[in-house]
Amino acid sequence: MFNGFWHYRYLLWNLVSRDFKLKYRRSVLGVLWSVLNPLLMCLVYWAVFSSLMDMRGSGIDNFPVFLMCGQLLFNFFNEATSSSMSSVLSAAPLLKKVYIPKYIFPLEKCCFAMVNCVFSFVALLLVMIFTGAPFHLTLLEALYPLITLFFFSLGVGLFLAAATVFFRDIMHIWSVFITALLYFSAIFYDPTQMTFSIGGFNMQQIIKLNPMYWYITGFRRTLMWGIPLDLNMFAVCGICAVVSMWVGVHMFRKTQDRFVLHI
Repeated sequence: MFNGFWHYRYLLWNLVSRDFKLKYRRSVLGVLWSVLNPLLMCLVYWAVFSSLMDMRGSGIDNFPVFLMCGQLLFNFFNEATSSSMSSVLSAAPLLKKVYIPKYIFPLEKCCFAMVNCVFSFVALLLVMIFTGAPFHLTLLEALYPLITLFFFSLGVGLFLAAATVFFRDIMHIWSVFITALLYFSAIFYDPTQMTFSIGGFNMQQIIKLNPMYWYITGFRRTLMWGIPLDLNMFAVCGICAVVSMWVGVHMFRKTQDRFVLHI
C-alpha cells in the first residue's frame, strides 16, 4: 500500500502547504492564531473547571499546564481523525481524473494536524513560563507519547476515511463519539478523584480503557512531573498505535479499489 510513498512525497508536502495557506489566508492574525486559540480555550476551561476542582479538593499542581497538556493532545487527535474522515470524499473529483494513492489524503490531514499541534506548543511553553513550571530532563521522553499518538490517529483516520466512503452517517456518529471521548480522557480532572462506579464498573477502570488517557498521562508525566515513562506506559502507547495502524491499513487497503464506485 505504501510502496510508492517516496515517489509522492512532494505531493504530500504540497497538500500540507496548501491546507496551511488556506487556513490562514483570510486571517488577520495568521499563524499567531494557532497560539492564541489554545491559550484562549485554556483560559475558558481554567475559569470553569478550576473552581470545580477546588470544590472537590483536587490536589492538581499547576492546573493550567495540566489542562493545556490534555487539551493540545486531544485537539490533535480530534482534528487529525475528523479531517481524515472526509479526506477521500473531498478528493473525489481529483481521484476520478488521475491516479493518486488514496492513502495520501488521510495521511496529509494527519500531518497537517501535527503541524498545527507543533505551533500550539508555543502556547504551552508560554503557560509553563508564566506559571513558573519547572523544565525536567524527561522533556525529550514526551516525544514518545506524541509520536505514537500520531500513528494511532493515522490508523483511526484511515479506518474512518474508508468507512465514510460507504457510510456517510459515520461523520455524524463520530462527532457525538468524540464529544463523549473528550470527557473520558482525563483532560479536566485527575482520574484518581473518580471514586464512583457506573454499571458496577469503577470509573477509573473505565477511563483506563481509553487510549487517549494513556497518551495524555504519559505526556503529562514526562513534561509536568519529571517522571520517566515506565514499561507499562511504553507498551500501552506503542501497542495502541500498532493495532490502530494494522486495523486502519487493512481496512483501507481492502476497500480502496471500490472507492471510485461510491464517491
